[in-house]
Amino acid sequence: MWGDIAIAFLLAFIVTFMATPYTIKIARKVGAVDVPKDQRRMHKKAMPKFGGPAVILGFLVAVTYLLIVMSLEQKVNLFGTEQYGMKLLGMFLGIMVISVTCAIDDIITIKPIVKLAGQVVAAIVVVSFGVRINEITPGFLPTQELKEFFSVILTIGWIVGVTNAINLIDGLDGLSAGISVISSVSLLIIFVLNSSPLISILLITALAGALVGFLPFNFAPAKTFIGDTGSNFLGFSLSIISILGVAKTYTAVVIVLPLLALGLPIFDTVWAIIRRVVKGKSIKAIFKADKGHLHHLIVSRGFSQKQAVLILYGIGATLGLFAIIMLESGIWKALSFLLMVIVALGLGYKNFQAEKLEMQRYECIQCKYIYNPKSR
Repeated sequence: MWGDIAIAFLLAFIVTFMATPYTIKIARKVGAVDVPKDQRRMHKKAMPKFGGPAVILGFLVAVTYLLIVMSLEQKVNLFGTEQYGMKLLGMFLGIMVISVTCAIDDIITIKPIVKLAGQVVAAIVVVSFGVRINEITPGFLPTQELKEFFSVILTIGWIVGVTNAINLIDGLDGLSAGISVISSVSLLIIFVLNSSPLISILLITALAGALVGFLPFNFAPAKTFIGDTGSNFLGFSLSIISILGVAKTYTAVVIVLPLLALGLPIFDTVWAIIRRVVKGKSIKAIFKADKGHLHHLIVSRGFSQKQAVLILYGIGATLGLFAIIMLESGIWKALSFLLMVIVALGLGYKNFQAEKLEMQRYECIQCKYIYNPKSR
């Protein structure tokens, strides 16, 4: 298994790393360039935003190769009782739908409602091929098997919700790609500890490898953005893989683990929806972009864009570790770990504020010294 995991990661990494420079050239030719035309955007110059196809290519090449080879080796059975072959076909068709929709958006820009429709269609395709959340455990109650209608609605809602969560957090260099890497690694560890199906382990590993291959071009200062094609693909894939990874173990703890591993983008999305509805006083306001996302708020507190990204990486990693510790050691150890992190962050922020005030005081003294001859 570990050899196959290494192949999934390295093959996805190499293909994405080699393909990304070509997507930068293609972006400029087709007009997939993000121009900073409003105050909400954090970058100051036009930037290619077509890195998504390179990530998708790396992921698909690695997964397709391994599925063929492992089927020949009889390590996986794509057409057994679980029908993973049909589920993966549905996932690949859904990726095609969402990629085409968002590629058009990256090039010519389409209305948010049209993009949402593409996401819903892609989710329906996946569900129609058998990817479902079939059961839920409320915790202290027995496992409840969902009726087909509720199973379909819940699965579509999960896929569309996580897709938009990753898309909405894509606001700083390397942010959505880095957060997705952290979520992927967290889910990989959870799947291994939980004895999840091998296919889900390979899928999440290939996704992580493709993202690591893209990050050198996307981390600040970025050479390219992942674009809506990439960010939608990331959320779409993470949502489906998380379902496949816990498909055989519907316990209360395991069901909540993907929510924790993807906690940062999910929280940011839920808060954005509430904030926009309250501020705009209508459902339509949900589609109006604003500067209230977590990365905007952190930058507004005096942190640089790179510092903001690293802070959010830390929060994402903390939530992922919280999920892993909760699975392996229980809720109390996980909560004590989280408390220690919160205390450390509080002390660090207090020190940052003190240094910031000291720097402002120093700059003020320097200004007086330069512009006031009497102070010399």
